[in-house]
Amino acid sequence: MCRRKGRNKAFRKNFAREPNGIGSESQQRTDFAARFCAPSPELTALGSARNFPSPGAEGKTLNELQMQANDTDIAGRLFTCIAAWNRPIIRRLVLGTLIACFLCTPHAHAADELVPPFGFRWNDSMARVEAVLHGAKAKIASREKKENREVWTVEGLIHPGLKRTVFTFKERALVAVELQYEYPDWSIERYNQRMGEIRKYFDEKYGTGKLVSRGNDHNTDVIQTLVGYQWMVGTTMLELFYFSAQHDPFPPFRVISVDYKAL
Repeated sequence: MCRRKGRNKAFRKNFAREPNGIGSESQQRTDFAARFCAPSPELTALGSARNFPSPGAEGKTLNELQMQANDTDIAGRLFTCIAAWNRPIIRRLVLGTLIACFLCTPHAHAADELVPPFGFRWNDSMARVEAVLHGAKAKIASREKKENREVWTVEGLIHPGLKRTVFTFKERALVAVELQYEYPDWSIERYNQRMGEIRKYFDEKYGTGKLVSRGNDHNTDVIQTLVGYQWMVGTTMLELFYFSAQHDPFPPFRVISVDYKAL
């Protein structure tokens, strides 16, 4: 320690004796380390870790340059930084903050909600939905009233394979949109493959879906199959269904539906 103080004393003496404030090589290393580990406000503004003038600093006075070498107690400041981190209270605060951020992440995702397709919003008025459909040159094929709800069947919205879209309103506000897809040239294997692709996409985005329906009905002349999955996202629900009906000698009817609902 005494040897270090002697070096620091010699350092300040040599620095003041230099005509341009430039010390020895050991002095430069000492000053660099001091300002790198624990910069004071004056040193932070320098923008470089050198104790000699940077380009454009030739006009500085000797007193200004000497301010850059005031603090050379490297070991003391480094020890203070390490000791502060080793304090249990500091560690608990940092770890507590990290854990809080981690625990908040699932809640942020859980608060997300599904939005209706085609740029609609939940509780859109019937007038707004009709105006948008008119602007898209889609046709409202039917309007039905079921209990306290009104259901519109719409054709002409452009999306690959989309046959029709069903809008449901409650108290004249939008509460559900169902997309019904039909592919007349597809085999049952291709439908199954497409169902698997859509289900995988929703599973990855919203978590594993719940199986809500799987069964075949062979009790009549029409063979029916229904498979359905469900995802709950906040206060909204998403359902995916595959339905087929077959009655020889007619070609089978198959449809994949994606249903967005506000609860």
